[in-house]
Amino acid sequence: MSRRLGRRFYARPAPEVAPELLNKVLVGPGVAARIVEVEAYCGTDDPGSHAYRGPTPRTEVMHGLPGHLYVYFSYGMHWCANVVTDGPGTAGAVLLRAATPLRGLELMHQRRGPAASRPDHLCSGPAKLAQAFGLNGEHDGTDLVTSPQGFSIRDNGTPPPARPGRTTRVGLSKGADLPYRWFVPGVADVSRHR
Repeated sequence: MSRRLGRRFYARPAPEVAPELLNKVLVGPGVAARIVEVEAYCGTDDPGSHAYRGPTPRTEVMHGLPGHLYVYFSYGMHWCANVVTDGPGTAGAVLLRAATPLRGLELMHQRRGPAASRPDHLCSGPAKLAQAFGLNGEHDGTDLVTSPQGFSIRDNGTPPPARPGRTTRVGLSKGADLPYRWFVPGVADVSRHR
């Protein structure tokens, strides 16, 4: 039996939370997937973070309680989902980069369309993951700890890998040198690091 992660799990610095999210299960209405790739963002101390320049209406959720979803529109095309970490005012977050589908593959295929011809293409990147889960701006601020909407992250007893893969983050111009990307080695769903 799995258990929903509590507030204390998220109330730590993003680089501590991120690798511990590996192998946890992201659950949404009708869908579930094992988290296999994440990136940490360290708020106002991190030039790669949306919160680097301080609070804005867009990043308000990041400055609040840990354990909430921070969902944003990227490049005017795609939604991406993060989990808020640290404590109020710190603005840490972990980007959910990729996951291995466990339940609701047909629904994920419907949401992703013809581009997701193989199961390992359903959630193999942050925008793909958000689309497969039906996440959009309406979900920004969803509390993963108490939400009755059905979104949560659960521990099913599978520990994070003892030696996760670790690299610099993907697609950043600032803060790109920080080794804040973790992934489960040898999993096809992990996005390619360019």
